[in-house]
Amino acid sequence: MKRFISLLAIVLLTLPPANARIRSRRTKIERSDGKRMGLLILRPGDGADTLRTGILWIHGGGYISGMKSMARWVGRPKPLVEKYGAVVVSPGYRLSFQNPYPAAIEDCYDALKWMVAHAAELGIRSDQIFVGGESAGGGLTAALCILARDRGEVRIAYQMPLYPMLDDRDTDSSRDNHNKVWNTQLNHFGWEQYLGGLYGTDNVPPYAAAARETDYRGLPPAYTFVCTGEPFYCETLTYIENLKKAGIEADCDVFEGLYHAFDIYQPDIQESRQATESFERHFLHAREHFFAPQEK
Repeated sequence: MKRFISLLAIVLLTLPPANARIRSRRTKIERSDGKRMGLLILRPGDGADTLRTGILWIHGGGYISGMKSMARWVGRPKPLVEKYGAVVVSPGYRLSFQNPYPAAIEDCYDALKWMVAHAAELGIRSDQIFVGGESAGGGLTAALCILARDRGEVRIAYQMPLYPMLDDRDTDSSRDNHNKVWNTQLNHFGWEQYLGGLYGTDNVPPYAAAARETDYRGLPPAYTFVCTGEPFYCETLTYIENLKKAGIEADCDVFEGLYHAFDIYQPDIQESRQATESFERHFLHAREHFFAPQEK
């Protein structure tokens, strides 16, 4: 765990300074438990008066660590704002050390509802709400899509759960995995912290671990990428395959070898550039083709 946090700190400390192509602001909203949660909002700096795609981007960190400001510096959300004019909202959801499941997913759901209710203020299309995130953020993305479908209050148009943390049970790739950044030992620890008393039981709901879902009908179209050397390889492919079996448009790029979050830790290698290009191409396709009008 210490090594994971140290690697993340190195990435954050070596990032370039901000630029004027993105405007950011922070706000706080009321959570469902009556307390307050911080949000980071990233907007294009062009000042154009047009409705944009809204993206709820959920940070990673194994459900244990991370912060909403990672969306400003780390991974895929920043280019969606500065290059493609999207508006990104990143929630400061509660972490599992002090607040295990269902705190994180309920916080993300509160942020999702807030986005829809404040679509006009944010300058986003209420019929084009996307959700995405890396790692645990990808797991929360998938779980949030299931939760939103089942509650029927908010419609999500597209999901981007990148190398998502979906399954609390061992798979062929998460069992005996000793790769860097994230491995079997960290994975067990992360799930135990997040699930609390549910860990190791058959009572884990899909809102906690999306791989527990058995009915994939009505979920949003999806794109992700993953590498073969990381723990989440098998569960990512299974999730995408289950969406396809349910008639949902879903796609996954696979990169050989490597390790968890390779695109963040080594953004300049060929595989990371390819992953970035494919992610952005799929985003543009989704922006043109996928809409989910909210119920009146």
